[in-house]
Amino acid sequence: MTTTYDLAIIGSGPGGYVGAIRAAQLGMKVVIIEREKLGGICLNWGCIPTKALLRTSEIYHYMTHAAQYGLIAEKPGFDLAQVVDRSRKVAGQLNAGVTHLMKNNKVDVVHGVAAITGKGKIGVESDDDKTTEIAARTIMIATGARARDLPFAKADGERIWTYRHAMVPREMPTKLLVIGSGAIGVEFASFYSDMGAEVTIVEMLDRILPVEDEDVSAFMHKALKKQGMDIRTGAGVEKLESSKSGVKATINPGSGSGAGDAKGKSTTEDFSHVIVAIGIVPNTEDIGLEKLGIKTGKGHIETDGYGRTNVEGILAIGDVTGAPWLAHKASHEGVIAVEKLAGEDVHPFDKSNIPGCTYSRPQVASVGLTEAKAKEAGHEVKVGNFPFIGNGKAIALGDPEGFVKTVFDAKTGELLGAHMIGAEVTELIQGYVVARQLETTEEDLMHTVFAHPTLSEMMHESVLDAYGRAIHY
Repeated sequence: MTTTYDLAIIGSGPGGYVGAIRAAQLGMKVVIIEREKLGGICLNWGCIPTKALLRTSEIYHYMTHAAQYGLIAEKPGFDLAQVVDRSRKVAGQLNAGVTHLMKNNKVDVVHGVAAITGKGKIGVESDDDKTTEIAARTIMIATGARARDLPFAKADGERIWTYRHAMVPREMPTKLLVIGSGAIGVEFASFYSDMGAEVTIVEMLDRILPVEDEDVSAFMHKALKKQGMDIRTGAGVEKLESSKSGVKATINPGSGSGAGDAKGKSTTEDFSHVIVAIGIVPNTEDIGLEKLGIKTGKGHIETDGYGRTNVEGILAIGDVTGAPWLAHKASHEGVIAVEKLAGEDVHPFDKSNIPGCTYSRPQVASVGLTEAKAKEAGHEVKVGNFPFIGNGKAIALGDPEGFVKTVFDAKTGELLGAHMIGAEVTELIQGYVVARQLETTEEDLMHTVFAHPTLSEMMHESVLDAYGRAIHY
């Protein structure tokens, strides 16, 4: 007899596997279907292994600047193969961890390519071309997304890379072109620059990290240029020609930063490698959406605040449902969707409280509205800023570059947004995320005691500054 599951989840990324665990906790019979490795892109080819690489480049940066700390480290070097191997071992360890979690929570795992064949039915094709039929009362689509290719130059894994290729390089780039300056592009630019590559970033929009607050983008632009990167905004790549020896890139500088006398004139330049980081494409093909009439918009599956699609019995979460394309967003969506399915009293998903992090050097983190977006939304704002150079812990660490910015509603004291750039801000941001979740006002934050000496004291000072009460600057 065929087992009928309460919930079948297609995709085991941070949305799928977390949703599966929560469903099992709530007493559901769950199966998860994965075509590659448990943990999805994030764990195996995204969030985790990239942070392992960035940790290596951070340590290497400190080794090459050891003298600033009174230390002697003569001629530090690295073994690229071992750098990559460490990153892959970290991913492998966590993949094994997810496998263990599935067993502990009695979640069945089926490997293969899944497609919804009818109401409550899924066909799974395995590597040996056998098809397994799965029946489920509810199906959750958590198939994620993949890197977007340039239409005129597909990634070849040799000279033209996506993020997957950039994580397992067989050779170190000497002159690297990064197309796109979102979080992925800037993180890889930071990693390869710190490891010794000459890096050029090309961004079509008028500033790098375009979703961040303008002050953060401007600071990052200066910081990366100071590190030796060539940054060109308002520019575009028109053509890539790959050969065994490198890549010829035709770049139109537009009218943005770095255009100089070449405004509007395309130039051809030589690079050893190119990383394409221009966004993602949702994995919605060949999974049966059309057969059931599941609505999509710009390729993404449309859902309500509980992960429900327009078709009863079909849920969708994570990157396949649209921005922001973040692992923690997918995980939270998975929990909310499952709890609503189980009849729990849950609030619909609120995207405004999702933090965003970029793990470059310097790091960037934010939550809520930028100053510009807050004003566009009609808020009268109070804005606070506090620089790293005013913080004792930052100076002691040798990382005094950066700032913390807070945006408040002038009438209500609501924390509308927080924006940070500098050392360890990806850890600090959660303080503001919790504050927004609890609907904390400026008065609550002002009367909160922050430990000394810590970087978190800057968060307090930024709040104080918004109301003319900053102490240390």
